[in-house]
Amino acid sequence: MQRQPTIEWQTNGICNYDCSYCIQSKKFRQGHPSDEEIEKFLAFFARLPRIWEIKMSGGEPFAFKGFMDKIIPGLAKLPHHISILTNLSAPLSILDKLVTLVGDKLSVVSVSLHLEYVEAPEFIDKVKQLRQWLRPETSLVINSVLVPNTLENLLAIRGLVEGSSLKYFPQVMKTKHGVFPYTESDKALVVQLTGKNPSAKEANLAPSYRGLVCWSGVEYFVLDQKGHAWACRTAKRFQQGYLGNVLADTFELKSLPMPCQYDICPCTVPANRGMIEGIKINHEN
Repeated sequence: MQRQPTIEWQTNGICNYDCSYCIQSKKFRQGHPSDEEIEKFLAFFARLPRIWEIKMSGGEPFAFKGFMDKIIPGLAKLPHHISILTNLSAPLSILDKLVTLVGDKLSVVSVSLHLEYVEAPEFIDKVKQLRQWLRPETSLVINSVLVPNTLENLLAIRGLVEGSSLKYFPQVMKTKHGVFPYTESDKALVVQLTGKNPSAKEANLAPSYRGLVCWSGVEYFVLDQKGHAWACRTAKRFQQGYLGNVLADTFELKSLPMPCQYDICPCTVPANRGMIEGIKINHEN
């Protein structure tokens, strides 16, 4: 699979939800870059060689006013592809504005279904409207954490999603120490929701790629709202693979890929962007 250079950028810490299963501590769900720092981020992106995909998340990106006022208009002037992870709580008028500004650059829009805050039918209707506004080339997926005691309900919701010609993307629930220890009965439901051997395009099982050559830190990295960069999410968790700070001009990519040294890859982005050698991605989304 051809590699797509990708940055996962946590644009801010603010989130308007407080899900019971969120693994991000509340102390980190706050803060945002200043206008001056946003300009420095944009200048950094403008200096990057080649075309990158900038995949933005938070917190909740739309909960930060500067996201639509400063970040999106700034990215609209750059050649890079744009992807967004959002809980879709933003009004349709804001989503319409997003598509108007950068619809030709949108690569993936991943919308998170959080049943503690929304009703599934109304959420799906909103996604269907967004789908009508997006280019056919833009991937739109509804991702859902497989929270214990909700799995039978999620089976029905998956039917609603797929019955609306939308893509459902299940994610096993993670903890600070790995994957949630489902009961045996829940494990069977998880398999029904994910399939027996899903690719990274079909479900997030948070697998291990230990020993496989990975281009994280070379053509993929994660970036936080303060400008700190790490080779991947797991590296950041263990405070390893630090690449420097883009706001302080100390950032530097690694020159060569290395074998993965971790037992969990909590995010499917590296696999789906071709960063991990030796795995097969069967389906596009």
